[in-house]
Amino acid sequence: MINRRKFLEGMVVVAGSFVGRRAWAQEGKPTLPAVISTWEYGQKANAVAWEILSKGGSSLDAVEKGINRAELDPENDSVGYGGLPNEDGEVTLDAVIMHGPPHAAGAVGCLKRIKPAISVARKVMEKTKHTFLVGEDATRFAVKMGFKEEDLLTEKAKKTWESWKADPKRNSYWSHDTIGMVAVDAKGDVTAGCSTSGLSFKVAGRVGDSPIIGSGAYCDNDIGGAAATGNGDVMMRFCPALVAVELMRQGKSPSEACAASLARISGKGYEAGGALVAISKKGDFGYARLRYADFPHAVRNAQMDEIRKGR
Repeated sequence: MINRRKFLEGMVVVAGSFVGRRAWAQEGKPTLPAVISTWEYGQKANAVAWEILSKGGSSLDAVEKGINRAELDPENDSVGYGGLPNEDGEVTLDAVIMHGPPHAAGAVGCLKRIKPAISVARKVMEKTKHTFLVGEDATRFAVKMGFKEEDLLTEKAKKTWESWKADPKRNSYWSHDTIGMVAVDAKGDVTAGCSTSGLSFKVAGRVGDSPIIGSGAYCDNDIGGAAATGNGDVMMRFCPALVAVELMRQGKSPSEACAASLARISGKGYEAGGALVAISKKGDFGYARLRYADFPHAVRNAQMDEIRKGR
């Protein structure tokens, strides 16, 4: 008999690919446009993105609006409004968006009182010469850009935080997820993005991997893109999204590239869990998971709209 921890530790890197399955087996090749997202709620995010992509819209608009779908959902306790707060009971958000054609990016960290963090990140990219804004200054910038300040702490999240505060073993409760999305539009242009409320009950001021270019998300318009989820404090040390894209440049499939990128983490002795999704410029999907029992993620193109369990 082995316990759950030993079971998860034994599941190091597992990868999968969708080329040649189902409808693609008939076509013999992937199609554009296409979008891939992390976790089950990625399917609803993909639906919003697909409304834009299927009408010839840009991958930039698709990724922003698709991720907004998760950020504005009060039932999602790991992204945007409804996200679980830091140890002081305040919700802070991190996000990055990267657009392939100009190889440009914008990011925000520890953003407060603004719901659509990915949209603020886009404004940083498009309206400034900077790349990354943080904290109260990021909030002030958002207000200047026309965003509304609002309380991000829902009653549900507040009650969860209060229960955590009352638990003497509360440190063991720290957990989180993200929404990561990569899309390629009909023109072949690539955009990648990531948004999160971060590690629940984190130390105030903590910023994870999600808004870090090359860690939470990365793309190159000549190759494709990748987005990450997992233990951000460890994953940011390895820039796994960047590495995955560069391995795709060397000829690896999206899944092979994701697996090799995550293997660098376990190869250094870290027991942290994480996962990557990736898509090539041609629309090939792929993923890999590190020490996750499974990794649900959503894929969509003209032939499929599915949640893959990633076992």
